Amino acid sequence: MIKRFWQWFRSPSKIGIGFLILVSALGGILFWGGFNVALEHTNTEEFCSSCHMNDVVPEYRASAHYSNRSGVKAICSDCHVPHEFIPKWARKIEAAKEVFAHYTGKVDTKEKFETHRLAMAEREWARLKANNSQECRNCHNFADMDFTQQKNVAAKMHAMAEKEGKTCIDCHKGIAHNLPHMKNVESGFKPKSQTAQ
Repeated sequence: MIKRFWQWFRSPSKIGIGFLILVSALGGILFWGGFNVALEHTNTEEFCSSCHMNDVVPEYRASAHYSNRSGVKAICSDCHVPHEFIPKWARKIEAAKEVFAHYTGKVDTKEKFETHRLAMAEREWARLKANNSQECRNCHNFADMDFTQQKNVAAKMHAMAEKEGKTCIDCHKGIAHNLPHMKNVESGFKPKSQTAQ
């Protein structure tokens, strides 16, 4: 009896194999589709606001990335999540630690968030520096800038940055959020004020 079962198991019918392939394919499609829907949900402003409504969301909503004369809006994921497939996955895995920190109480209040703001900002600045400000350059690019349409100081600084191989985050820290208190920071970057410009 065991021998007959083993022979049946080792030589399944074509219908059985076809059914198994069909079920596997449909299961894979449903899993991948559902997973991507969930992944994209974590890229929405509503998702980010669910934890950050009392700390960085008000700052972001006061910035030009939220409301401006042209009506072009950048949401949280445009700046904080790479668009490319592999870097996006790496960032999502890294962000899981940040969600964990919120839910375990490390940064779940405005006061706690402010205590850790500098460390979090420096980590984000280092990430943007390492990828040549890719998330910024998805919308802003030296090659596409018309320096004649910019204010003189901006045109001069952008031309110099392009020539010297600088990246967006070298100059534009605090572009959508308040800067952390940087009184004791050793870096060459010293803000004129503690609010985003």
